Amino acid sequence: MERLRALGFPPYGGAFARTGSLEEVREGYEDAKEVRVAARLVAKREMGKSIFAHLQDGTGRFQVYAKKNTLGDDGFEAFKVLDLGDQIGVEGALFTTRTGEQTVAIRGWTLLSKSLLPLPEKWHGLQDVDTRYRQRYLDLIATEEVRELFVTRGKVIREIRQYLHQQEFMEVETPMMQALAGGAAATPFRTHYEALGTDMFLRIAPELYLKRLLVGGYDKVFELNRNFRNEGLSRSHNPEFTMLEIYEAYGDVSTMKALIQGMISSVAQTVFGTMVVGEGERRVDLTPPWREATYAELICDAAGEDWFDLSPEEARQRAASLEVPVNAEWDAVELTQEIFEKRIEKTLVQPTFVTRLPIELVPLAKACEDDPALVDVFELVIGGWEIAPAYSELNDAVEQRRRFEAQAGGDGAKIDEDFLTALEHGMPPAGGMGVGIDRLMMVLTGSVAIRDVILFPQLKPKG
Repeated sequence: MERLRALGFPPYGGAFARTGSLEEVREGYEDAKEVRVAARLVAKREMGKSIFAHLQDGTGRFQVYAKKNTLGDDGFEAFKVLDLGDQIGVEGALFTTRTGEQTVAIRGWTLLSKSLLPLPEKWHGLQDVDTRYRQRYLDLIATEEVRELFVTRGKVIREIRQYLHQQEFMEVETPMMQALAGGAAATPFRTHYEALGTDMFLRIAPELYLKRLLVGGYDKVFELNRNFRNEGLSRSHNPEFTMLEIYEAYGDVSTMKALIQGMISSVAQTVFGTMVVGEGERRVDLTPPWREATYAELICDAAGEDWFDLSPEEARQRAASLEVPVNAEWDAVELTQEIFEKRIEKTLVQPTFVTRLPIELVPLAKACEDDPALVDVFELVIGGWEIAPAYSELNDAVEQRRRFEAQAGGDGAKIDEDFLTALEHGMPPAGGMGVGIDRLMMVLTGSVAIRDVILFPQLKPKG
């Protein structure tokens, strides 16, 4: 840095007007065209009185060519001193080398930012997994596939929004800090609101606020934002995750079924150009219509046709024989759900709507007309992961209060009275759905760990 400063190149420059990104320069290539580009120096090859180098930005790489008799002694010597990782701006004319590579013949350059630490070793890239996640910026510099994956994530989210806007849904924002953690069964993160002198929670779901908007007269709403659940880290769980929640007044679970098939297939075709994603055992065909199976059918296929007729002791023995961990305190519903999660869900690689779940698992959904012990819902499973649960929403305020009270176990402080008051003003029948964007990205890109599709995943602090 001091050598560059002595040669007249201060280490941290200002704004640099560009002709465009490196990709845009490549796409608009014309011989002798004058351009200005700025990017990171990632490769350099000295050849006496000339230097070939490569610059890299978020769109790709481009070659540049420096000559001593063009830049002068100091300009050329300073270019030789540059380290890989330095950010520079160059101006010059485009030409094509004898090997056919598009190149900028540098007429002048400026140092924009001096890199004081080395980049990951050129040929081996960034191999240490922990470093890849903790210092994602190095992963993005070193690994083109990772950089492209997150470009793709942005395209997927943009297409989701576009699809919903075309269906006349309105995007809204609801509180991420809430007095009660409602809308799902999960352990919340707790914080304290100094100005109000009260404890608050980071939301586990936006559901109850979005339903208030249905009461208020908005017929089609969605929110795409963060949820927080103070639970474990795993290959498919991150405590901070991106969730899309959608509600449509006067719809039901069938409305949501049509919506999610249309949305995901549109995203796949528009962004990836195909309905088939993933490879090998994780290869998924997203072409509608998708398979449907009831929860009970899948349980009986895995645990035996007589599963629901077994005594509690027989059920525990059967579960143990299936190598499913058994907790003596679980009731029949909890044990059955453990079998679904441990033995069934991971086998549902192709898109599958799992329908008619026990009412205890989904306290905010409407009961099935032919069986009040079941609710009119689906869980969409793709690639062995739950991607999107959807309900025919419960709009009976009296029944909703009864279920909240049962869920609260006698603790009235856990009941959202404000939401119940809203519901008592009359919420229209509606379909509602949540879509896990991170898991959807895993399916679409063939990723095997949720940390691979989150730019900055949660990690245990060092030390």
